[in-house]
Amino acid sequence: MHHANHFYGHAHIMAKYAGLPAGDPPTIWGYLQHGWNILDGFAYNTAFVAGMPKFVWSDTVRRRGWSMGLRNYSVIGSAWLYLLELHPELAAPAPDAAGTIFYPFHGWEGQNVLGDHAEIVASINEHETGPVTVCLYWNEFENEAIKQVYTDAGFRVITHGYRGLHWRKTDADFLLKQLKELRKHRRVASNRLSSAVLYGASIGLQPGVYGDPMLLENEHPSFGGQARIRRLWPELNQPYVPLDLAKAFTDAELGVEHLAGPAEIRDLFRWTDPALLVKPRTAKVLS
Repeated sequence: MHHANHFYGHAHIMAKYAGLPAGDPPTIWGYLQHGWNILDGFAYNTAFVAGMPKFVWSDTVRRRGWSMGLRNYSVIGSAWLYLLELHPELAAPAPDAAGTIFYPFHGWEGQNVLGDHAEIVASINEHETGPVTVCLYWNEFENEAIKQVYTDAGFRVITHGYRGLHWRKTDADFLLKQLKELRKHRRVASNRLSSAVLYGASIGLQPGVYGDPMLLENEHPSFGGQARIRRLWPELNQPYVPLDLAKAFTDAELGVEHLAGPAEIRDLFRWTDPALLVKPRTAKVLS
């Protein structure tokens, strides 16, 4: 299993949806898209093994991949949508839902984010009137100086956990924690159009994108950067995105029309062998 298949507990969500026993999921035979992506569905320079399937969220991703010469795509929708199927009890907002949850653009183990968090605070204060929760990714959350900027502003500061890396420290409940937090709020916002904004909008939160988008250290130009995102989707880069626009965009990008049934997932991922379903997972590095 490519290690990115485990990010955010995606493999665990898919295994549960497919009706597999609890515990480490068996190997997914292929590559699973792990975040909203404006290129081929995967991280830059992913070393694909020839012939291996690429499981992506949307047909827009598949078409871009094909234009780049990539093949073996299967469009199955996002793991987020399968999570929603697993938790109908979270289909409605919490009775006391209020305010905004804001997701500052974050880095990861290999790249830091460069920018002024105080400017993000100023932008939040300009556009939000209710209580604000700021959700930091784990590496910014562990940076006390960054966290202090938001706590000093009077915001509640949280993290959903650790997404995992190379099969280690994966929080299998990462997305479930995110869903529960989103349900406590009425708005979702970020300084960049991102997976978190799509997730919130998909369940009816009023989305917003505003503030300094910050820079990702050594960001590869193949993705086109923020300029490309703003050029392609200007209507989604504003403090208050109309809900009808947000709904149409998130349905398409998350792949609402492409969800597969449990048996189909087992077939696509090669989870049909009973022996495979019970033996412990062994890491198989595909790149």
